Amino acid sequence: MSRGKQVTILVVDDEQVHRYMLCSMFKDWGWKCVEADDGKVAVDAVAKHQYDAVLMDVRMARMDGMEAFSQIHAMNPALPVIIMTAYSSVDAAVEAIKHGAYDYLTKPLDFDRLRLTLERAVDRKEVEEKKQEKKRAPVVEKAASSSIIGSSAPMLELLEMISYVAPTEATVLITGESGTGKELVAAELHTNSERHDGPFIRVNCAALAESLLESELFGHEKGAFTGADRERDGKFVQAEGGTLFLDEIGETSHAMQVKMLRVLQEQELQRVGGEKTIQTDARIIAATNRDLEEEVRKGNFREDLYYRLNVVTVHVPPLRERGDDISLLVEFFVEKFAAKNRRKVEGITPECMQLLSSYQWPGNVRELENAIERGVILMRGEHLTEKSLPLPIQKQKTESCGTLLQATSLQEVEKLQILKTLEETGGNKSEAARRLGITRKTLQNKLQKYEE
Repeated sequence: MSRGKQVTILVVDDEQVHRYMLCSMFKDWGWKCVEADDGKVAVDAVAKHQYDAVLMDVRMARMDGMEAFSQIHAMNPALPVIIMTAYSSVDAAVEAIKHGAYDYLTKPLDFDRLRLTLERAVDRKEVEEKKQEKKRAPVVEKAASSSIIGSSAPMLELLEMISYVAPTEATVLITGESGTGKELVAAELHTNSERHDGPFIRVNCAALAESLLESELFGHEKGAFTGADRERDGKFVQAEGGTLFLDEIGETSHAMQVKMLRVLQEQELQRVGGEKTIQTDARIIAATNRDLEEEVRKGNFREDLYYRLNVVTVHVPPLRERGDDISLLVEFFVEKFAAKNRRKVEGITPECMQLLSSYQWPGNVRELENAIERGVILMRGEHLTEKSLPLPIQKQKTESCGTLLQATSLQEVEKLQILKTLEETGGNKSEAARRLGITRKTLQNKLQKYEE
C-alpha cells in the first residue's frame, strides 16, 4: 500500500461487539474504520463515500451480505469486497467470488490472514485506480520515455501495465521465459515509482546455496558462522526506501519461503545468528520463469507466499510474439557491440534481417543479443551478413528452403510461405504482409482463397 496514505475500511456486521473488535484492531494497524450494522446501510454508505475495501458479514437481518454485495459491486466494481462467513455458508461466499467479490474469510477470523487479504485488496484497488487515471495517456509517449525497446502490440501493453503499476506500492510478480528481460522490467518499475531515489537491489535466488542466500537476504551477526568476521546487513535492509528485486523466486526452498513470507507480512527480520528484530521498508518485486500456480499445486511453492507476491502480475512476452520489435533490437545491439568492439558497421543485409526476423528465438532477447554480438565480432566487410550468425540460425534457412522445395506448384510455394510467415508473426497479419512485401488487403484476399 502507498506510504503515507491512510486506508479506510467499511466494516459491515450486525454484531456490535464484532464490529468494535475489528475497528479497534484496524486503528492499531493505522487504518480508519467505518461501521455499518446492516447491508442497506452499507449500500447507502458506498453510494456517498469512498472506501478502500469493504469487510462484510453474510448473515444480517434487514439486508444480508449477498444482496448488499450485489448492489455494491454493481455500483462500484473496482471496490474490493471481502465476505465474512461461518463454515456453513461457505458455498454462498464462493458464489459471491464468482460474481466479483474479492475473497472470503471464515469465522472465527485468522487476523494475520485478514490483514494480508485486506492489504492485497487495497493494493489491487490502487493499481485499478492508476489505470483509470492514465487511461487517456497516449501509449506512444510511454514507449518513448521507457528504456525498454519495443513498439509491437504486446510490448505497448507491457509498457502500459508498467505505467499503471509502478507508482503504487503493490508487490509485483514478473513472469516470462528466460531471456525475455524481466530484470529490465523490474528496473523500469523502480525508476517510475515514488521510490526511484532509493536503491534498486537485485538478488538471484537461484545462484546461491540456501545458507548463503539466507545471509545475503537477512544479513548476519559477527561470529554467526565460519568467516562471519563482522556484522553485515542483508539485501532487505540495504534496499531500505527502495526496491528489492528477487529474481528466480521459484527456485527457493520451502524453509526459505517461510522466512521470506514473514518479512513480507511483518516487514521485519532477524539477522542470521541474531535475536534483534529489524524493521524493513523495501518494495518487493519478484520474478520467475516457472508457472508458480502449477508449482503450488505440486507442493513445490507455498501458496501463502505465492498470493503475497502475486498482488499484481506483469507478464513479459517472448520474442517470438514480438516480430515487429526484432529489427529495432537488432539495430540497437549492432550499434552497442560495434562501439564495444571498435567495429565499423554500415548496415545489415536484407537476407540477414529476414533470417533474424523469421527465427523463433527460444532464448529470447538474450539469445538475440548474443547472436548479434557474435555476428559483429565475426563479420567480414562493413555489413552484417547471415554468414556470421550462429549456425542454428543459419540452419533454419536451409530447413525452410527444403520445405518449400517439396511443394508441387508455384501456388503451393506461395501458400506455404504465407502460412509460415503468419506463424512466425503469431498471426499478426499487418507484420506478415510487411515481411512478404504485399498489402494487408492482398494478404487477406489470399487467405480467404485458401479457405475456399
